[in-house]
Amino acid sequence: MPKTDYYYDPAAPRANSIVVAVAAAVRNDAGELLLIERSDNHLWALPGGAQDIGETVTEACIREVKEETGLDVEIIGLSGIYSDPNHVIAYDDGEVRQEFSICFHAKPTGGTIRTSSESRTVHWVSPEKLDSLSIHPSMLLRIEHALSGRSTPYLP
Repeated sequence: MPKTDYYYDPAAPRANSIVVAVAAAVRNDAGELLLIERSDNHLWALPGGAQDIGETVTEACIREVKEETGLDVEIIGLSGIYSDPNHVIAYDDGEVRQEFSICFHAKPTGGTIRTSSESRTVHWVSPEKLDSLSIHPSMLLRIEHALSGRSTPYLP
């Protein structure tokens, strides 16, 4: 479903829903970060998506990473919680979500990298190469916090 992100935009529509979303900052032994190029907006992002009824947030995160990248992961920590009311996502069906996302640290445990209907490209990216990618500012904030080595999760 096509979407438009609004981030601190005075012309943004008012939110009419909130949905729990998850994302994973997955790093390999070389310190590279797993990123996808999203199919819906062609921006680079951490793999993730909405939690389904009947699953925990960690189960949702593991499922979303597998669906979007083909990799199995183990959740190893909490990177941050993102619930800025100035970040809304408008969908073509009229839903306008206030962003609510829980970002986890994860490590790969198996699987084979592949794309999906949600990911045009899947790559391990060196942190030094992030500047060369088109990344939404709200996602870049999550990535920066995940790579910062913080001893506590980011909480708004």
